[in-house]
Amino acid sequence: MVYRMIFNQEAYFGRGAIKEIPDVAKAHGFTKAFIVTDPVLLETGTVTKVTDVLDAAGMPYEIFSNVKPNPPVECIQDGVEKFRSAGADFMIGLGGGSPQDTCKGIGIIAANPEFADVLSLEGTAATKNPSVPIFGVPTTAGTASETTINYVVTDTAAKRKFVAVDPHDIPLVAFVDPDLTDTMPRGLKVATGLDALTHAIEGFVTPGAWELSNCLSLQTIRMIAHNLAKSAEGDVEAGEQMAYASYITGMAYSNVGLGLVHGMAHALGGLLGVAHGVANGILLAPVMEYNKDFTGEKYRSIAHAFGDPDSYTKPLDEVREEAVQKIHQLTVDLGNPTTISEVGAKESDIDGLTDNAFKDVCTGGNPRKPTRQEIHAIYESLM
Repeated sequence: MVYRMIFNQEAYFGRGAIKEIPDVAKAHGFTKAFIVTDPVLLETGTVTKVTDVLDAAGMPYEIFSNVKPNPPVECIQDGVEKFRSAGADFMIGLGGGSPQDTCKGIGIIAANPEFADVLSLEGTAATKNPSVPIFGVPTTAGTASETTINYVVTDTAAKRKFVAVDPHDIPLVAFVDPDLTDTMPRGLKVATGLDALTHAIEGFVTPGAWELSNCLSLQTIRMIAHNLAKSAEGDVEAGEQMAYASYITGMAYSNVGLGLVHGMAHALGGLLGVAHGVANGILLAPVMEYNKDFTGEKYRSIAHAFGDPDSYTKPLDEVREEAVQKIHQLTVDLGNPTTISEVGAKESDIDGLTDNAFKDVCTGGNPRKPTRQEIHAIYESLM
């Protein structure tokens, strides 16, 4: 078996990491930045933290903020036009998953204009050229878009989300600065933290996982188990650990894949606009229950990470169920919804959700290969 791992060329971590952006840009010969962000970050002053650094260094930039949650095709196409007229030679994806995914789409199409429809990027498109160089700067601790080869786009006409998997889209450099994630509201810390946990668990149990990815995924599970709840309540040091945990698990799942939780969550996001981390939180424990007999000994490590010192000696069936319950209880304690009806789903939506989840590229990475009927039953159980 041959395993491929793709990482950023460079990455900077720690408080004040964004101060390195101008010097790194100049070292690469870049002269003007195109900043892709969203209106909220612009209004709250988060963008200013980065532009102040660029201003001090005398580096010009333009800001593109027409980014919406679950980024639609139209926003990416608008961004491509704006980038082409900006005269910039590198991009800064500043934000959570939506700005960074939008940035990747813009960068890929700017370098590969034959994919201007965006829809043709679904799955593993045969792009020929690397993206316009991207600096990934996360403001949330969940998606890890700053270190992945994936991005998610919403096909608004069909009311569905799809995943593009392309080594050409990975940011050239990542800057993980916890000063930018400290100000997340509690709900966003919960949602993005559950997203990171889902990445870690799905990346841990997917059949594509191997020794290196297992190290990264399991360490992330441990970090999140110790820090997510504390971070949600405002613990700054725990929040810093969550920022690093998100990046670490991104290094793993980007290379080995995800699973059914993401396939089903993408369907909810595409049809109903559900925030991705919230959808993952609803689905993680139920899908873990569905998968548990197809995961070998790995749930022992999950249960241990969540506080069971005897998980390696107990009967496997008992430990598997305990791991599921630990995740379910964390979701409840954090206040995330646990049913899809809480986020607006109706019985009449389940057929469409099922169809989209069954076709989603992430579903193929699940350790248990689901039938359409089984996916339908999981959705029904969560009404």
